[in-house]
Amino acid sequence: MSYGGFYLSDPIGNNEFSFNERENRKIYVPSLIRKEIHIDNFNLDFVKIGEIPSFIEIEDGVERVCYGLEHMYEIDLIIDAEKKKKIFLFDNHNHAFYFWCRSIISGHLKKGKSLLHVDQHKDTRFPSDFDVDISNIDDVVNYTNRVLNVGNFIQPAMNFGIFSELVIVDSKYGLDLDMPSDYILDLDLDFFSRDMDYIDLDFRINRVKEYIQETDFITVATSPYFIEQERAIDMFERLLK
Repeated sequence: MSYGGFYLSDPIGNNEFSFNERENRKIYVPSLIRKEIHIDNFNLDFVKIGEIPSFIEIEDGVERVCYGLEHMYEIDLIIDAEKKKKIFLFDNHNHAFYFWCRSIISGHLKKGKSLLHVDQHKDTRFPSDFDVDISNIDDVVNYTNRVLNVGNFIQPAMNFGIFSELVIVDSKYGLDLDMPSDYILDLDLDFFSRDMDYIDLDFRINRVKEYIQETDFITVATSPYFIEQERAIDMFERLLK
């Protein structure tokens, strides 16, 4: 199923941030491609950083132009003949909502699991509305990109019962919590940004590896505004090796 490959040029979604103050007023939503990888040969050599801005914001009076991924990636990670993990890798975190809804429509995800959200931020702001039919994929595409942004995509998922419980890991305290029994993992790689270095890096890596081990459905954001993309990609590769 195709997704992405278009621009946002109006003050909507992630393009709404500081829109009127910016010189550059267009961001790109990269296209989705699919990859199948065996865990024994795992690498992310195919993941490239894009050349078109995917997020722009005014920071301390300076326009900051951020480049995300060249593509979004649907990855089938083959563990053995009977087991695989479905991983969606993308830049801006609101795309997780699209992949959750799409997977429910296709039957690859059942409603009612817990959401384990590992992130530097909670991302639990409320969007302007919940006006979306999550059984209509075209409606979901429009809502994900026109209404949602990197900070408000979780509340709609909870509102529509996609998940029964939200567990947030954004601190040392969160890392010490028990894992829910039946969950999907939603990981923002900014959890490994230098802003989080007050928590030992190896401890973070090992704990998130445990989260990955116990689920077969994972959404992963590289969040170009919050972490250098080279570091984000490197961290994700370390988590899966």
